[in-house]
Amino acid sequence: MKTAQAWRLGIGDFQIMPAPRHRPPLKGPVWIIVLVSFVSMLLIGAYIYPPRSSGTCYIFSSNGCKTFADWLPPIPAREFTDEEIAARVVIKDILRAPPVQSKNPKIAFMFLTPGSLPFERLWDKFFHGHEDRFTVYVHASKEKPVHLSRYFVDRDIRSDKVGWGKISMVDAERRLLANALQDPDNQQFVLLSDSCVPLHNFDYVYNYLMDTNISFIDCFEDPGPHGTGRYSEHMLPEVEKRYFRKSAQWFSMKRQHAVIVMADGLYYTKFKLYCQPGMEGRNCYADEHYLPTLFYMVDPGGIANWSVTHVDWSEGKWHPKAYRAQDVTYEMMKNITSIDESFHVTSDEKKEVQIRPCLWNGMKRPCYLFARKFYPEALDNLLHVFSNYTSI
Repeated sequence: MKTAQAWRLGIGDFQIMPAPRHRPPLKGPVWIIVLVSFVSMLLIGAYIYPPRSSGTCYIFSSNGCKTFADWLPPIPAREFTDEEIAARVVIKDILRAPPVQSKNPKIAFMFLTPGSLPFERLWDKFFHGHEDRFTVYVHASKEKPVHLSRYFVDRDIRSDKVGWGKISMVDAERRLLANALQDPDNQQFVLLSDSCVPLHNFDYVYNYLMDTNISFIDCFEDPGPHGTGRYSEHMLPEVEKRYFRKSAQWFSMKRQHAVIVMADGLYYTKFKLYCQPGMEGRNCYADEHYLPTLFYMVDPGGIANWSVTHVDWSEGKWHPKAYRAQDVTYEMMKNITSIDESFHVTSDEKKEVQIRPCLWNGMKRPCYLFARKFYPEALDNLLHVFSNYTSI
């Protein structure tokens, strides 16, 4: 009772007296404020510096742990068509099959050209002395070539007309692969143009390709009009836009991947029908998109994502820089052979430069074994400096 009265008297005094009373500090509320502040700081820190252990992930929800969406049931996968199931089974079996063993593994050099090859004398010098480690195949789309090197005589395959940017370019590549695959000793398949030249001696090229288990197929994502802007939804459901990729045409491919290209009918047909110049108001070029998209879908870890054939797009034109006779010097060729990073530039407004180190078996090494585009007039200069710039 006295306590209650005292409390009431205190309230009354407080109301009557104008001066504030000095109360003893309240420990409870301050302790709660400190605790809440500490927990808040801890949560903010956990968000900025996410915990990585599984135990803390159950306590904190952060960027490094499972989010709420991760606990939801998975989105049901779409039902595959009969053709997709068949294609996936065949491709998986090819990838799982052990590589074809050969006592004499060779490189198939496949030349895609309109006619005669202006640099046969240079290639003759490159091939000389290594006759048991390579084969040559020539696809001439316009006229029968006149050969100057014995390594090219009788190496022409049945050819057909090729239209720039059309599916006939991919058809020619597949035709070359089909002919080269008939030789079981061919383990690597290199696609070259009439303007290509070697950058290293034969031993260097042979060891570079044979001592690794990937294909040097260029592949990158370009969100601009000359990349995914060429995609057509008619490719659905088999080819989704998120898988659509771009590349340089020139590749080096291991036998396993060459067989996949020949076995594929489903994805090839999608590009044949819906990746064409002028289609839907856009120019889609199958030779720039078919192979990178295919392998990004079926074996992304099996490709290098760059081409071993160098080309200079620094001028920003529709066609790459072409080298005249006066351009060919020892210094220029050595500069190309020393490049150890691949560059891609997107075609959107950002013009993003994508730079990747050229990793060969996990080690950074020079990217390029071949180069284009050289005018025929450069032959004599190339022959003159060949032994110097190709030395290891």
